[in-house]
Amino acid sequence: MMNRTLGAAALLVLFSAPVLAADAAPNPDPWEHFNRKVYAFNDRIDRYFLKPIAKGYRKITPQFVDDGITNLLNNLGEPATVVNDLLQGKIKQSAQDTGRFVVNSTVGLVGFFDVARHIKLPRHQEDFGQTLAKWGVPSGPYVVVPFLWGMTIRDGAGYGTDAMYMSELYENALNFGWEETTGVLVLNVVDTRADLIPMEESLQVTGDRYRLIRDAWMQRRNFLIKDGLIEDDPFLDDDYGMDEVPETEEGTSAEESPAAGADAMPDTEAGTPEEDRLDDVKEATSDDSQTSLMEASSSVALHAAAATDRQEF
Repeated sequence: MMNRTLGAAALLVLFSAPVLAADAAPNPDPWEHFNRKVYAFNDRIDRYFLKPIAKGYRKITPQFVDDGITNLLNNLGEPATVVNDLLQGKIKQSAQDTGRFVVNSTVGLVGFFDVARHIKLPRHQEDFGQTLAKWGVPSGPYVVVPFLWGMTIRDGAGYGTDAMYMSELYENALNFGWEETTGVLVLNVVDTRADLIPMEESLQVTGDRYRLIRDAWMQRRNFLIKDGLIEDDPFLDDDYGMDEVPETEEGTSAEESPAAGADAMPDTEAGTPEEDRLDDVKEATSDDSQTSLMEASSSVALHAAAATDRQEF
């Protein structure tokens, strides 16, 4: 118990100590140079280790079994959702999510079948990072964590808190030890990565993948925090390096030359390929049926809770 408490305190200090000081910076990604290096490291780990495993998992797992495992893992996370519903003052939603958990845990065979959605009990995504945002805690800068994904300082603190709570719940309610908790972690990470493969293959993102993924993640988090009402997007004006105006043969830009601008302008407005891909990313990650990268990060954070029992932290 002491190890878990110390682990929780260490995670909260690690993630939340610089929040107030760093949030004053106008740039939400002030550590971009460092983040890109960590992102490249994580990308290699994913490319040569995690993705091949996920592809093998998809190959040997029937679709209905894959869907059932995803439903079961989502159901295991429902208690954290209910708690964060209450902490955010969403009493009606907490009752709905409690009912959803009870229905799926019984009629749905421990959550393997998502019966609740057929009786108008949709899945909600609430975590302690969103709760901190509701309480007015500033987000802090964006940071890419080794072996995980990008997140804000505030969300990192939220993931750690949720992980500690879920680890305690697994131990007390399900009599899970660190072996079972780690097993849930591994299955969750592999299942999440496998579910992302179709989206990844359909997008075929080129250009600056780091910025596209970062911006899509930030917009998704703002969507969840605001319950679908986006007021401000720190990366809304990001042009992805696509706003350079081409020059004409005479040396003037298309913007300065009315004739050239008219020739270059199509009859209908269309976004750039990079913007179109970003819209695809946002659309895919906004679908509640599609597991998001953020959920993978939250699952990996659970391993930190399990590791405290083994005095690894």
